[in-house]
Amino acid sequence: MFITNIRQTSPGRLTVTFEDGSEVKTTLGTVTDLRLFSGRDMKDELYEEFLLSSRRSLARERALEILSRRSMSRYELKKKLIEKGEDEDIAEYCAAWLSDNGLINDESYAQALGRHYAAKGFGPGRLKAELSKRGIDREIWEDTLESMPVNEAKIDKFIAARLKDPTDREQVRKVSAALFRRGHSWDEIRAALSRFECEAEFED
Repeated sequence: MFITNIRQTSPGRLTVTFEDGSEVKTTLGTVTDLRLFSGRDMKDELYEEFLLSSRRSLARERALEILSRRSMSRYELKKKLIEKGEDEDIAEYCAAWLSDNGLINDESYAQALGRHYAAKGFGPGRLKAELSKRGIDREIWEDTLESMPVNEAKIDKFIAARLKDPTDREQVRKVSAALFRRGHSWDEIRAALSRFECEAEFED
């Protein structure tokens, strides 16, 4: 199949037109790598290579654009690419390419999440839920959870804002439940409430 025209549609983006009137969106990198030009006869093998290269290069650009907005895990990126219309194979290719080039790293991302939630006063339980939701491998969880600091000042501030009477068992129960929902263990909650001289019973 002969190429009848190659035109630029935007910086780095081109459209290749063939003799049958079909058009394929691609990138400058693909056209350059495959040495395409108007009038070239593309055999079946080259044509298939061109289609795959075009899909991959366009998907890589889309992935980089997505990552430019916020950091995310490998799983989240794949999910977002599929939502944008990429098939699973192309999404996996992009995630692998970004990982190989150091542009996405689940270990670093998990550590950043740990620091983020610790700074907001959440506990390991909340971080564990977030790691699971974001598709982080369980092998990464242990190191991340162990490195998450217990911020007693944040916990104490949370309690002080909500506990008006340390002798009111119902208030203590509600504060305890709120802290548990924020991911803190019962041991952390007991220690924190003891600093406010609260007395309460807990069910582990």
